[in-house]
This record gives sequence, C-alpha cells and structure tokens, in this order.
Amino acid sequence: MNVRTVCLAILHFSDATGYEIKKMSTEERFSYFVDASFGSIYPALSRLQDDECVTVREEYESGKPPRKIYSITQKGREELVDSLEVVPRPDSFKSEFLLTALCCELIDQGTIRRAVDKRIQDLQAKLDMLDEVNCCNRTEGAAGMTWIAGYGRAVTEASLKHLLEHRNELEAMACAPTPTPQAAE
Repeated sequence: MNVRTVCLAILHFSDATGYEIKKMSTEERFSYFVDASFGSIYPALSRLQDDECVTVREEYESGKPPRKIYSITQKGREELVDSLEVVPRPDSFKSEFLLTALCCELIDQGTIRRAVDKRIQDLQAKLDMLDEVNCCNRTEGAAGMTWIAGYGRAVTEASLKHLLEHRNELEAMACAPTPTPQAAE
C-alpha cells in the first residue's frame, strides 16, 4: 500500500482538504498505516485527481484563499478496494528507543533510565489516544477503527507490561556512571 491508498481511505470516510489529509496521514489516526510525508500527500492527490479517482471543489471564505475540498469518486472507491484486496506486506517497526536499548552498554544507567521513563510515558500517551479514538468511533460508527484501536491497545499494553517487568534488566546492562573528574588543586 502507498500514500495514494491512504488518501483514498481517508476520503472514503469523509471529504477533506489537502491539509486535513496531510495531518490525518502523518500525525493522527491514519498515521499508523503507511509511511506518508508532508511532501508526498499533495503529489498523490494531484495524481488521484488526474486519474479521476477524486474530485476537487473550492470553498470560499471572506478574506481567505479558497480551500480545496477533495472527494472520492466511484473510480476512487474501486481503486481503494483493489488496493485493499492485495495481501499486505509484513508490518515494519522502527524505534529509536530500541536502538538505545541495543547499545545500552555504551551509555550510563541514568541515560537508560530516562529513555525507559520516556518510553513508558509515550506508551501511556498512546493508550490514552487509543481510548479517545475508540470512544469517538463508537459515536461515529466506524467499526473497523474500533477494532483497530482495540488491537493497538493490546499491542501497546503488552509492550508497556514487558518494559515495566524488565526495565531493571536493561538498566543493569548499562555501563556504570562515569565519575566526574576532580578539579586540580
């Protein structure tokens, strides 16, 4: 799957501006599916428009430039379905935290402790966000998103549990703090 597919998926749920699509696909609930960058969204939308998979209308507000609102077409829905019927590749996972853990013997215990604390904080924030998504989707009727939020919660809870149960092992593998050199008298 690609940026084109995630744009069509977003538009399947509702019309949106390019900015809204960009924000949802890079920072919000659609950011978990495909690696999308700010620089890839508008070219994908332009190609989708050229291929008649989306339409664009302009909305005007006084004193502001017109907003381009994108809508999915029947051809776009068909392309979305075709894209979704392809068996997905394995998930990819990248983590700066895990790189720090991998090289834990190179850094001191205080640094590892701070990295673990930050990771715990990030995982808790993710759980809070998943709860919010799940709550909102119950009222919006997006059953698939509710299932995904539950799956995300299970994976995140497992990660948090492992980290809490095994943080001492990781901290013990870190090198001892480097003593501060004494000033010459």
